[in-house]
Amino acid sequence: MNDRSVPIRVVIVDDHPVVRDGLVGMFATEAAIDVVGEAGSGPEALAIIERADPDVVLMDLRMAGGDGLHAIAQLRTRHPDRPRILVLTTYNTERDIRTALEAGADGYLLKDARRAELVRAVADLARGKPVLTAEALAVLTGRSSEQQLSDREEEALRLIAEGLTNHAVAQRMQISEATVKTHLAHAFVKLGVNDRAAAVSAAYQRGLF
Repeated sequence: MNDRSVPIRVVIVDDHPVVRDGLVGMFATEAAIDVVGEAGSGPEALAIIERADPDVVLMDLRMAGGDGLHAIAQLRTRHPDRPRILVLTTYNTERDIRTALEAGADGYLLKDARRAELVRAVADLARGKPVLTAEALAVLTGRSSEQQLSDREEEALRLIAEGLTNHAVAQRMQISEATVKTHLAHAFVKLGVNDRAAAVSAAYQRGLF
């Protein structure tokens, strides 16, 4: 959309009504932005986007009725270039960022962004300019410092999160308890934590399980 005398058409996708209401209320005072639709899930968003034909979509990643990543991928399959998609989320892990960008998102912003930053992000995206957090830019340029867990480290941590003991994890994974402890120790270092509870919490924050 090149004619900026015409308001930027926006669709808001989030499964929390209070978040949607807050964004709608915020944009209501912006003459250059017109909210033309709301959705509470990925599938609902796809239907509304087809009808509303927005310039920019604000898309949450994780929603109870259907996640945003799948919706982004489907939308990009149908329409490679438009609308522009801004992920607006609380998750800022390398995995979340990478999967969102690979799915076809044009921008990545956190929900704690200031009002002016969000309004500017919508305007920038409508003009074709990418909008990325510092962490997202690092992922995109290959400079992210977040260390990835190996498959076995992740599996051991997932079993710990289910409440299994080291002995039970060893039996499930068919390895020795000493190897389980090694996997967990490596996971602790990569996650920057010192104990099992903190490791499980950090893994959830990264979206590992």
